[in-house]
Amino acid sequence: MKNKWFLLVAIILLFLPNTTYAEQQTPMEKLDDISDEALQMVKFHRYDDAKKLLDYFSVQFNSVSGAIHPLTVDEVRIVNSSRDEAMEAAVSPDMRHEERINKLTKFRLVIDAISTSHQPLWTEMEEQVMTAFHQAKESAKTGDSAHFHSNFNTFLSLYNVIYPSMKIDVPVENIQRLDARIKFIDEYRSQILHDSEGQRELDKLDSDLQNLFTNVEDDEADPSIWWVIISTGSIIIMTLSYVGWRKYQGEKDTKLNRSREHKD
Repeated sequence: MKNKWFLLVAIILLFLPNTTYAEQQTPMEKLDDISDEALQMVKFHRYDDAKKLLDYFSVQFNSVSGAIHPLTVDEVRIVNSSRDEAMEAAVSPDMRHEERINKLTKFRLVIDAISTSHQPLWTEMEEQVMTAFHQAKESAKTGDSAHFHSNFNTFLSLYNVIYPSMKIDVPVENIQRLDARIKFIDEYRSQILHDSEGQRELDKLDSDLQNLFTNVEDDEADPSIWWVIISTGSIIIMTLSYVGWRKYQGEKDTKLNRSREHKD
């Protein structure tokens, strides 16, 4: 019996992924850590340290982007643009602290979107984005102009933070549809407040935003997890079936031998 269970465990371990290798960081994951450290430095008002980390990031990124982890032209452009904004936030003599944090957060989310294959960090801002939008939508329905403008501006600010990382993970046609709706509402705010068609535009944007976050969460499920579940389950079933067959054959042979002994 012990030998049978040893065989089962040995087969499972043989086919499981190499966890030691999986835990090793890729070059992009290291860059992700640098971007996070730069954000933390800005949060603690350590702007000089953030600048040094961003300089170090630039050197490392140049060596990675063209070789170990090839990126598309658009991805490189998005990284460089968000990195430039982050650097501006680190060296600016008079930028507000909140704006610095927003720019470093934008940069952090971009690097995360590129370095991870599932559950990008920008989707975790769903509650903040949707809360700001729903408050603006409610203000529009009640005709509260001041709160509508204030809440919609907050929504735009948050949307701007996640926008570059969205462009990495979301199909371009979905981005274009969102851009068109948001631009229309932003340009015709007064009509939105006093026109039923404008209210319907808010409803459509609400639906598009909900689909944005829902579809990304569904699409970004890590397929390797399912591979492990399916392959391990198959191995266990095959092994137990083999053990059961051997046991059946053993019992069958025992009965056959006993039958022969009785005849003799």
